[in-house]
Amino acid sequence: MTHAPAGHRLQIGDVAARTGLSLRTIRHYEEVGLLPEAERSTGGFRLYSEDAVARLLLIKRMKPLDFTLEEMRDLIEVRERLAGPRLSARTRASLVERLATYQSLVEHKLADLREKVDSAQAFADQLRDETH
Repeated sequence: MTHAPAGHRLQIGDVAARTGLSLRTIRHYEEVGLLPEAERSTGGFRLYSEDAVARLLLIKRMKPLDFTLEEMRDLIEVRERLAGPRLSARTRASLVERLATYQSLVEHKLADLREKVDSAQAFADQLRDETH
C-alpha cells in the first residue's frame, strides 16, 4: 500500500481504496462526527489527510466489535488527547483509566466473538458429520 507524502490530501475515492470502506460510509462517518469535516478542493471535492485515513482504519477495527457511535467518538478522543502534548498528570491518569476501560471492553467483546466462532464451528462439524 502506498502512502501519500505528508501534507498531501487524498480524494475520497483514494481514501476508499486505501481503507476498503465505501464512499457512502466515509461520508456517513464524517456526518456523524467520527471523522472531521473534510477540506474541499477548489472544485468542491472532499480532501482527506493521512490522519483521516488512520482514523478510518481505527473505526473499521472497532466496527466488528459493535462499538456504539458514542463509544467510538469517546475512544478516538481519548487516544488523540493521550497523544497530544502537555497533559497534566491528573488528566493523563484519567485518560489512561478510560483507555483501560475500553481495553477491558474489547477483551470482553473478543471473548464473545470467540464463543460465537466456537459455536459456529461445532455446528459446521455436526453438519459435516451428518452428511458423511
